Amino acid sequence: MIIRIQQWFEHRAFGVCEWWGNKLGINSTKIRMYFIYLSFFTVGSPVLLYFIMAFMLEHKKFFKPFKSKRRSVWDL
Repeated sequence: MIIRIQQWFEHRAFGVCEWWGNKLGINSTKIRMYFIYLSFFTVGSPVLLYFIMAFMLEHKKFFKPFKSKRRSVWDL
């Protein structure tokens, strides 16, 4: 039951912590817990950062419109 609730929340909560977990190779649950602890200690300021990251993840195709097909820095 708890696992189902956790999976539902992970799919509905923009996937920011899951994305960071995949990028850094860390379990997304740990990132989520650290985010919650940090929010309590800093009076909720990371919530604004979370929403900014969620917005950027939802609209990342607009932030990177031209993906280069170069394989290395030296290819022109």
